[in-house]
Amino acid sequence: MQIWSMPRIQFSSSTRFVVGSTNGVKISAVQAVLSRAWPHSRCEGVAVHSGVPDQPWGDDETERGADGRARAALAFCNADLAVGLEGGVVALPDGGVRSCAWAVAVDRTGKRGVGGSLALPLPESVAVRLRAGEELGHAMDAVVGAVGTKYGSGAVGILTAGLIDRQRAYETLVTYALAPWLAPDYFAQASPVPGIEHS
Repeated sequence: MQIWSMPRIQFSSSTRFVVGSTNGVKISAVQAVLSRAWPHSRCEGVAVHSGVPDQPWGDDETERGADGRARAALAFCNADLAVGLEGGVVALPDGGVRSCAWAVAVDRTGKRGVGGSLALPLPESVAVRLRAGEELGHAMDAVVGAVGTKYGSGAVGILTAGLIDRQRAYETLVTYALAPWLAPDYFAQASPVPGIEHS
């Protein structure tokens, strides 16, 4: 299998990466991806507001929350690149509820990348609590009789019997969001293609 590889953007050891959260799972997910792409890099977390409710509903609202976190962290820290992660839930046509999550990365030049979504059907015992206004993390705590599940394996880890945990699930989203920096030539403004009209 051929892997198409383009030179990624190079960051110096002084490049400042921030995460729009102090949740250790989110910070660890971003750090894990940065360490694979740019081994010398380090990130820090900062507490910022997402600009959306504590429990976002729908992919659009959840993505806006991730974007809000990234932009707020970038501005607050005067960082070079910031990542926001937001988890949400989505109401399904059959009355059920599924999870979703989005990552947004922004840098000081205005470049933006986005990655999502973790679509995992949630048990009715959890969905009923979400409809009543609880956050997913609190609903999972109540259902499994634990405290702070969102700071550990999360709903995804519990509902997959540990085959994938919240951090590893987030790492994929973060990688997607960083694609414009990982493969920048593919995201450069396209040149006109002969025979194709551009408006």
